[in-house]
Amino acid sequence: MTAPLAGLSVVEGTAFVAAPSGGMTLAQLGADVIRFDQVGGGIDHRRWPLTVDGVSLYWNGLNKGKRSLAVDLRDGEVTELLTELIAGAGNFLTNFPARGWMDPERLTTRSRELGHDDLVMVVVTGSHDGTTALDYTVNCAVGYPSLTGHPDDPRPVNNVVPAWDLVCGQMAATGLLAADRRRRLGGGGGLVTIALADVALATVGALGNLAEAQVNGTERDRVGNAIYGAFGRDFVTSDGRRAMVVAITAKQWSGLQAATGTADVVAALADELEVDLGDEGERYLVTDRLCALFEPWFAARTLTEVAAALDEHEVCWGPYRSVVQMVAEDPRASTENPLFAELDQPGVGRHLVPGSPLAFGGADAVGRGAMVAPRLGQHTEEILTGELGLSAGALGALVDRGAVALG
Repeated sequence: MTAPLAGLSVVEGTAFVAAPSGGMTLAQLGADVIRFDQVGGGIDHRRWPLTVDGVSLYWNGLNKGKRSLAVDLRDGEVTELLTELIAGAGNFLTNFPARGWMDPERLTTRSRELGHDDLVMVVVTGSHDGTTALDYTVNCAVGYPSLTGHPDDPRPVNNVVPAWDLVCGQMAATGLLAADRRRRLGGGGGLVTIALADVALATVGALGNLAEAQVNGTERDRVGNAIYGAFGRDFVTSDGRRAMVVAITAKQWSGLQAATGTADVVAALADELEVDLGDEGERYLVTDRLCALFEPWFAARTLTEVAAALDEHEVCWGPYRSVVQMVAEDPRASTENPLFAELDQPGVGRHLVPGSPLAFGGADAVGRGAMVAPRLGQHTEEILTGELGLSAGALGALVDRGAVALG
């Protein structure tokens, strides 16, 4: 099957998580994404986690499927070459400061001078006013760490997943595709900006948290591993493992009672408290009392026994695992899942590499764009000679004075 974005060309100048993840998303769907970096690597080229040999698994993970160009970004001749490359591609994704040669108006004007109209430029910033922000500084400011954690511990708890970065990256990719569609429909190119902080603020609004604070004037309490407004919590098994159990729908709620043999005692509790436990909000309000009914059942069984019973009754649940346990135990994290291929990443070795979670053709569709990351500068020669038409002599002169590097 032809990749959905085959024929789309994108130049990427990025660092950190948000913008590189957006470029990777496009590459996994078939776009030709050329990433340029400073000779020797940019600020994230050695970011943890590292292999024992110092290779960044982080950098490799976020740059799968791209072509790599290593250049000296302080060199005027190089920046003119990059401008030509961007103009030819017609699409530019960046979170670098949009000034100097990367100023949107300057790039657009130069692109037109080179015979390429309708440049699409997507710029990721920290805040809408252009000030710096990172996922860690945005997350703490929107209130979620104060909602995370257990009621008996007042310390805020950050999320180890850079959620706002990742959502921002997906929205940046969506923005580029939307701008490309507008251009194809005759609307021309243009500048698209997206601020990391705005992504978080929009989400806080979409999930009702903003209105909850303004309209209700309430401050939500920490609830540990419970699910706010519904029934869900973790339970400890006899072998010391933990299972997260969720009962949001009527089917899930009846399945949990059937699996644990608690239908009668749950009904008695409902009568005692005069509540309708068929309503998820009512279940949430008496979470502790309900958990007290379920806890002995979990405590008397191993995780394997719990899994069998919950699966039999189609209860929605998941085991708590470390990443190492997940790799060892979960068949979804293996080549049994069409998401993954086992590939040999240069400098790292053979390991599971995911493609795009989007499966065109159904869940069992293979060929989702599982690709390795390039070596830094691996495609420098290919891009400069093939895309920009530099002669061997001109390329050699750039290499000799350190303006570009070959991978």
